[in-house]
Amino acid sequence: MSRKVAVLMGGWSPEREVSLVSGKACAAGLRDGGHDVVEYDVKRDLRALVDFLRPAGGGGPDVVFNALHGKYGEDGCIQGVLEILAVPYTHSGVLASAIAMDKPMARHVFTSLGLRVAPGKVIERRSLAAGDPMPRPYVVKPIDQGSSVGVHIVREGDNLAAVEVAEAAFGEKVLVEQFVPGRELTVAVMDDRAVAVTELRPRTRFYDYEAKYTDGITEHLVPAPIPAEVYELARQWALTAHQALGCSGLSRADLRWDDSKTGTTGLVLLELNTQPGMTPLSLAPEQAKWAGISWPELMTWMVDHARQPI
Repeated sequence: MSRKVAVLMGGWSPEREVSLVSGKACAAGLRDGGHDVVEYDVKRDLRALVDFLRPAGGGGPDVVFNALHGKYGEDGCIQGVLEILAVPYTHSGVLASAIAMDKPMARHVFTSLGLRVAPGKVIERRSLAAGDPMPRPYVVKPIDQGSSVGVHIVREGDNLAAVEVAEAAFGEKVLVEQFVPGRELTVAVMDDRAVAVTELRPRTRFYDYEAKYTDGITEHLVPAPIPAEVYELARQWALTAHQALGCSGLSRADLRWDDSKTGTTGLVLLELNTQPGMTPLSLAPEQAKWAGISWPELMTWMVDHARQPI
């Protein structure tokens, strides 16, 4: 069924440029699927957004395709606005979005379910100036950013003071986690289905922002060439995390597997993304394609599974 779809993109988070690419690609896929599409670059003007979504004379969109990334776009804020306006929208709702974006809170949910996470803790950013909070190597990351924005792996010989200064843009607290060696894995979930496991082999030091969005830097292997028991447990954990947080539509779980350990003991869940990237290099669409779902079909599936405001 053809719908009038508003694609929200842009915003003002550090992921603005990625969101614009995602939004353009999604709009094209929706048009190819036969939908009436209008694109909207979200600015810090709530009145303009409300007028666009619910114009005085009527004729607003049937559904919003949320292609925003980062703060305000995937942390429950824009979802709350859409709930108030009673506009159906893609991806997860307010609570699931807020919890998934809050990395320490998401870790609490995961561990309560028996899902393994890397040992870690939240510390004051300024305390990094006093020395290492745990043995190196470890990871320092903002507590509420996506796309590996602001993530640093601190290894022997690295300048910790530079990390502390770099993190200043993201708040006074950071999450510090033990670095898990081995292989980078990711799993897309479509409602009640864990699609596949992809192994990522970046040609940089780790799968950072550049590796995610620069063509040719990272090799994607789908299905991941890993033991069947690890593959299936990664899918199971991704689906469990998706359901436990109350996610809907499309999400993506990121994991690490230390292949030096026996069986599945080296598998660790890093985080759940409720607004996974939808650029030409993005992982969830790539897995959908591997599963036989074309780009227009995926876009239509997402608007068909849009959340209906309560």
